[in-house]
Amino acid sequence: MMSYLSDEQKRESAASRILEPNRLIARVAIARKHGARIVLANGCFDILHVGHVRYLEDAKALGDVLVVGINSDEQVREQKGAGRPFVPERERAEIIAAIRAVDFVTIFAEPTVEQLLRSIRPDIHAKGTDYTEDSVPERDVVRSIGGRVVIVGDPKNHSSTEMVKELSVVSSQWSVKKDDEQR
Repeated sequence: MMSYLSDEQKRESAASRILEPNRLIARVAIARKHGARIVLANGCFDILHVGHVRYLEDAKALGDVLVVGINSDEQVREQKGAGRPFVPERERAEIIAAIRAVDFVTIFAEPTVEQLLRSIRPDIHAKGTDYTEDSVPERDVVRSIGGRVVIVGDPKNHSSTEMVKELSVVSSQWSVKKDDEQR
């Protein structure tokens, strides 16, 4: 593993590794200058589950520096619907930044990750197993900047949306049981 990061940088708090685009571009440039291989992963990460962790760990294994792009609250609402996200963007970013495999996090407000790809020009764009290399919407952008798309993570059998549905059912059952006990 590349050790371009100082011991002090490795001990930074999770919140300090959430970077605005200009700072992120500069940090990635420094890492690249030291020979680091840059990997970009992205997602909503609204309710963290083991599938997210496995995706990010597998993405990190592909290179030296893992950058994670987090969809803004507005974009999560666009993708997932009213009532989402459950966790605000800054908190989602801090949670993701706290994962050992993650080096830097940024929040992007655009509908796709294409602008971030063009800005940091990663060597690898890691996507989850709900995609194939040919179905990744940004694949042409990745190829145009000299990168490649790699599919990582475990099979897509974890979902924040499904967790919410299950919690809703359990909550309803619990509520009915409590009502019955009170009668």
